[in-house]
This record gives sequence, C-alpha cells and structure tokens, in this order.
Amino acid sequence: MAGKKKVYLFCSAGMSTSMLAQEMQRVGDAHNLPVEVKAFPINKVDEIARSEHPACVLLGPQVHHQYEETKKRVEGDFGIPVGILDQQAYGLMDGEASLKYAVKLMKAYKQHA
Repeated sequence: MAGKKKVYLFCSAGMSTSMLAQEMQRVGDAHNLPVEVKAFPINKVDEIARSEHPACVLLGPQVHHQYEETKKRVEGDFGIPVGILDQQAYGLMDGEASLKYAVKLMKAYKQHA
C-alpha cells in the first residue's frame, strides 16, 4: 500500500519499543490507518532517517536525554519531526495513546513547516 506513514520508534536497543511498536501497528491496522510502525536502536537514527525518511521519529523515555541533539539533527537535516513517547503510555504499552501522539506530532509539524 503506497502512502503509508512511517512512524519509527527509537530506544537504547530497540527491544521494549518493539513491543510498543507492535501495539501501535495493531491499533493502526484495526482502524485502517495507513501506518508502518517499527522500532530501532537509537544509534541508527541518522542512518534510518536518511534512508527511510519516516513521517516522524519517537524516542523511548529511556533515551529522552538524547532528545535535543536528535531533534536538532533529524528535524534540521531531514525535516522529520521528533518527539518523546509518554512515559505512562510507554509503561502501559498503550499503542492507541502513543499512535495518537504520533499523529498529533506530525500534524503540528506540518502546520509549522
């Protein structure tokens, strides 16, 4: 399906975020949303942004200290909005809340672009 929005999650190793990514994908599929949700380790963020050009990049709470630097590079160099996943939604593996956050982030970014 063409036109899927790539929502990519990044954390220290990509493990816990991959569970949340699956939940977000399940919610997206249940609502027939054209999304592709995947998780990667944070050290791949520049490479993935360059090659895949996701619609947004979300950082797991455990790498929130890398937010400012990642936002500067990924938004600045690639024009991709960057956000931090809500710690409570992350802890609960709340795919719906996390996906809603991603959609809001993409909409807000598009309005400011």
